[in-house]
Amino acid sequence: MSARSKARRRALDVLFEAEQRSVTPLEVMKARREKTDMVIADYTVEIVEGVLAHRDQIDEFLSTYSQGWTLERMPAVDRMILRIGSWELLYNEDVPDGVAVSEAVELAKILSTDESPVFINGLLGRLQQLKPTLLA
Repeated sequence: MSARSKARRRALDVLFEAEQRSVTPLEVMKARREKTDMVIADYTVEIVEGVLAHRDQIDEFLSTYSQGWTLERMPAVDRMILRIGSWELLYNEDVPDGVAVSEAVELAKILSTDESPVFINGLLGRLQQLKPTLLA
């Protein structure tokens, strides 16, 4: 597993824990740094901060283009994977679009339901198609 893949997985853990505990992701990262010897990679921090900075717009895009699913109905892990994938796809110019989508699908294969990879691939694929108009 590449360093960036590990960073995505760690960012997913942070975002998921924060939502489950009703705290901010920054509080989760701070607690992990203070209470464990866990090193949080720079890219993990970049993902978490990027998702936080663009969360409202990301959630709006996900809600608009998700067919038959509201954000609230999605499994929490899928919601976090979609937020990370959307941020990388739409706001991180260092990550090729195809990599952002495929990395999100891989996380879903490992951590979510059998149907999740297809759903995530479809939704992020749609955002990828619309990217020029979404960010115009």
